[in-house]
This record gives sequence, C-alpha cells and structure tokens, in this order.
Amino acid sequence: MYSFGNRSDMSVVDEPFYGYYLDLHPEIDHPGRADTIEERPTNYNQVLETYFHKDYPTEHVFLKNMAHHLDQGDWSFLVPLKNLFLIRNPKQLIASFAQVIPNPTMLDIGLKLEWEIFQYAQQAGATCVVMDSNEVLKNPKAVLTKMCHQLDIPFSEEMLTWTAGARPEDGSWAKYWYANVHKSTGWQKQKTSSRPFPERLQPLLDEAQGYYDKLVKYSINA
Repeated sequence: MYSFGNRSDMSVVDEPFYGYYLDLHPEIDHPGRADTIEERPTNYNQVLETYFHKDYPTEHVFLKNMAHHLDQGDWSFLVPLKNLFLIRNPKQLIASFAQVIPNPTMLDIGLKLEWEIFQYAQQAGATCVVMDSNEVLKNPKAVLTKMCHQLDIPFSEEMLTWTAGARPEDGSWAKYWYANVHKSTGWQKQKTSSRPFPERLQPLLDEAQGYYDKLVKYSINA
C-alpha cells in the first residue's frame, strides 16, 4: 500500500471492508474494533458505493483489501477491476499475525479465501496478478516493473522508496498493525522472518501451505 501510495498518480484506500468484516464476526476481537466499525461502513453494499463507485482526483486508485474481509460477500464487483493478489510465505505470515492475534485461524490469515477469490475472479475473466513478497525483496524494481505491465499501468520509481512514518491514508488500526511498515523506507525484509515459529500453530501452517503453493504458481518471478 505504501509503495502504491507514494505514486503521485495514485489515490489509496486502506481496507474499506474492515468494518463490514468485524460487524459480520462479533466473535472476533481485533484491537481497535470499535474505532474501526465507526470508521468504515458495516454494510457491504455501502462499502462499494462509498469507495468503489466514487470519483477520485487521480488517474489511478489502489484499494487495499484483506481477503478475509470479503468473507460471505458478493465478489462480482472484482470482475471489471484489475486485481493484485499479494502473497507471503505462510510461515512468515502466521508468525507475523500471531504478534497481534496470538492464536490466528485460517479465516484470520485469509489464505484459503484468497485462493477462492483468485479462482472466482480468474474464472470470471478478470485481470488477476499474483505477487509474492519474497520475490519482490529479491529485486523490487524488476518485480514491480513486471507487475505494473500486467496491470497496464506505467512503472514509477516512486514505488521503490517512501518516507518513514505513518501516512494520511492509514486506517485507525495502523497503530496496532503497521509498526514495521512505519519504520520502513522501502522494500526490505522484516524481522518477523527470523522469529521462531510457534509450535501450537503448526497445524494452521500445514493447511495454509497448500493454498500458498497453489497461488505461488501464478506469481511474478524476480
């Protein structure tokens, strides 16, 4: 999101469906839950009307969604859009998530839903581009150039670096989830990658690995 948000020709929206997701799942207790529900619409169609059917002051718009936020929703709005699916090694993904939510589920990490949404969008004929964060880190400029080409937008050097700290488009939940990205100034490996993996989460990792393996076959190579 920060990479796209640093482009002068791009407007950015941070997780428009977050309020809908939390309202749909009252049993899920994310930090800042009440503020998120107040900040984002809880009605699915209202989210679409508010953020997807509006005019923006820039040529391009990047709407950052989490796969699990689209749980039980109508995904047909994705078909006319250009969809970028960001994936991450599930061991790193789960270890990172567990720093905020100690015992994440498959719904929490969203990998199964991401695969299902990808299948749906692809079969419907939508533009679907898959980018693996580990591949980006090997050669950010090469992977982002290929990604932009597949999304039919020009590559911009502005995507490679940004200023450390919060950004205006951050949601109110940034203080709980964005500590690492607020320290970053570009594409770099996070410390979570070297943390010991919690043994209790091995069953989740075993399941998640299968969905990651399906998606990574479509990813852009460095």
